Amino acid sequence: MTAGWIARVWADRDHYELVRARAEPSPGGVEVPEFPTGHVEFEVPLRGEEVRIGRRGVPDDDPTATSPGDDVPGIDLTGPPRDPGVSHLHAVLLAVGPDRWVVLDAGSTNGTSVNYAAERLEPGTAVPLAPGDSIHVGAWTTITVERR
Repeated sequence: MTAGWIARVWADRDHYELVRARAEPSPGGVEVPEFPTGHVEFEVPLRGEEVRIGRRGVPDDDPTATSPGDDVPGIDLTGPPRDPGVSHLHAVLLAVGPDRWVVLDAGSTNGTSVNYAAERLEPGTAVPLAPGDSIHVGAWTTITVERR
């Protein structure tokens, strides 16, 4: 078990600017959304052997809503603000041994990267994490894993 680890979740302007710079115009004219204002950083203790990263299937106008059978991820990125680039099941953190975590992209629509890398993770491929490493998902969300 990996005791004493947390995930710090925040809206990351640097990640957002990289996403905007890499964005290709889409046929439907969908643009990268505006960077959120007033986003509150939060922390999630990493407990258990698997922590899912994603968002609940709730209406955009009511991120506090729940529905029967709603599967709440361990790191719930439902919002507000809702990062539209985050999939319902985006990535997974797995405890490996007594003191290590790895991250896997779960086949997300927009991909996952680590430490501002230009390349997205190959879905299902475990990437080892060290304390202080950052996982980037969606248009602006960064999750930094830290020991406490």
